[in-house]
Amino acid sequence: MTKSGKNIRDKKIGVLMGGKSSEREISLKSGSAVLQSLLRSGYKAVGIDVNTDLVDRLQKEKVEVAFIVLHGKWGEDGTVQGLLEMVGIPYTGSGVLGSSISLDKVLMKLILNGLRLPTPAYVTCDSTKTPKFPVPFVVKPANEGSTIGISIVRKRGEAAKAIEQALKYDKKVLIERYIEGNEITVGIVNREILPVIQVKPLKGFYDFESKYTKGMTEYIVPARITKPVEKNARAFASEVYKTFELSGCARVDMIVDNGVPQVIDINTSPGMTETSLVPKAWAHLGKTFDELVEEIVKGASLKT
Repeated sequence: MTKSGKNIRDKKIGVLMGGKSSEREISLKSGSAVLQSLLRSGYKAVGIDVNTDLVDRLQKEKVEVAFIVLHGKWGEDGTVQGLLEMVGIPYTGSGVLGSSISLDKVLMKLILNGLRLPTPAYVTCDSTKTPKFPVPFVVKPANEGSTIGISIVRKRGEAAKAIEQALKYDKKVLIERYIEGNEITVGIVNREILPVIQVKPLKGFYDFESKYTKGMTEYIVPARITKPVEKNARAFASEVYKTFELSGCARVDMIVDNGVPQVIDINTSPGMTETSLVPKAWAHLGKTFDELVEEIVKGASLKT
């Protein structure tokens, strides 16, 4: 039940999707899948393509609960969450604080270091001038997801172009030690830790194309990793979920370096498409996509 005491099945759910970020198209696919699932399960639901008239749309549609399926800026960064808090509409996922500090990779790094959780060494950059940092390294916009604007720099001469590319998406750039190891991810739904997934892109780098093109990446569930690595990955994900004040559905991405999982990304609004990772981990438990969507919507609340 929501705070009003009214059963969530009796409330109208607005599925917030699309938006203005560079991940708009993926969000629309995820949102459509969630909307169809809610309708199949008998919920009253409507899809809302988020724009500057969001408050008017919420009022016009008489939305009582928001299911957030927005990715990246203006959806996964605490902005929409804050708006929903102000207008008093319960919503799925993490609150303002958890959303904002998880999307900002620089703030994420500072907190991970404070927790002494393993994460690759890094420096920050706000211009095309290349900081002193050993190659190879990864260049990332601080506030983007889905590997948008990301580059691997193997020769110092490639650095300026990579930083310039990242600066197109954010004024703050993260430069991070490149690790060649098994990529794994741990999904969490309402505090339940899901099976660890191993991600094996066919061309070696898990970029935007590999993420969202069927057949470009092999997903291994459960991951082919040792028991100690699995135990640590689950423990690290649980610590992140708790300390970053996450809620609902989230996903923690890691890369294994000499037997140690290193946290590289936190997703507070994971993808819900047919190639998305949380639905794959959930399915390994013998549960359906509709059950996943229903479990997430049950957790909708005001976070204040």
